[in-house]
Amino acid sequence: MDFRVTEDQEALREGLRTFCDGRVPIETLRELEQKPELDRALWGELAEMGVFALRLPEDEGGVGLGMSDAAIAFIELGRRLVPGPLVWSQLAAGLVDGAATGQTVVGGLDLISHPDAPYVIEYFESLDVVLLLQPDGIYRVDPDVLSAKPVATPLDPLTPVHHVASLLDGQRIGGADDAAKLHLEGATLTAALMLGIAESTQELATEYAKSREQFGRAIAGFQTIKHILADMFVRQEVARAAVYAAGATLDDPEVGDVVRAVSAAKATAGEGAMRNSRDCIQVHGGMGYTWEVPAHYYLKRTWVLENVFGTVGYHEERIADLLASD
Repeated sequence: MDFRVTEDQEALREGLRTFCDGRVPIETLRELEQKPELDRALWGELAEMGVFALRLPEDEGGVGLGMSDAAIAFIELGRRLVPGPLVWSQLAAGLVDGAATGQTVVGGLDLISHPDAPYVIEYFESLDVVLLLQPDGIYRVDPDVLSAKPVATPLDPLTPVHHVASLLDGQRIGGADDAAKLHLEGATLTAALMLGIAESTQELATEYAKSREQFGRAIAGFQTIKHILADMFVRQEVARAAVYAAGATLDDPEVGDVVRAVSAAKATAGEGAMRNSRDCIQVHGGMGYTWEVPAHYYLKRTWVLENVFGTVGYHEERIADLLASD
């Protein structure tokens, strides 16, 4: 299988990168923190670019691309910490009317990998529909019927969350196989977001190391810093291979074990994003621990993404079980 990015995929990546760099530059993160509610204008622009309809067939109003293409798009969204329930609304295209066009904002809970309370839903006040992924199917719930309280100090200041005391079954709109499929797709898209974080933090650390001087020379020339930056780059590229492989395997399941590929992507990208975010802070030194340096936003978003569609530990156990059964 050829994992090289095609010309069309490169155009998709460049288009989204240009949009994200211009619309959600890193300098605006502190401003976004002051307005945690969903930016409907930005959401509409993402929908116009086809982000939510990427994998919807053309005869249904979508772009007609595959998971490999969606993964490339979500890497770019992760690089700039674009806010909103991006993964859920992408998964909902074709299931929920208006999700593909951005008119209906969809959030959800993955109860396959995390069936127990507490139940925490992102952007709850902005949602029109909540999807519940259960082992026996997909359920649609109206947010208005759920009793939810906002978390006063969310882990990620750019991701408002509500605690839901109890869940209702809602309307069943998909079976067990559909839920399992959405769980794998959600894990892959989340892994792509985390790969974007691994990329961006590596770039931030490298640029800072080149410009920061001590003892009359850039700290990028110090052996310890070189090793840190090299390790960050290696983690990023290993995660890229895993995420690309997951997307390609979902598009063509005959080439390999889909569950194994997806779990490898989520575990590898999760580890890469977490360690690169921490190393980015370390390279920045004492300044890295201050609110003014944006490195902390990436670490906090990583903590959020680590806990959706299966943690690193959850996916490592799945891989171990698959290897044991071979």
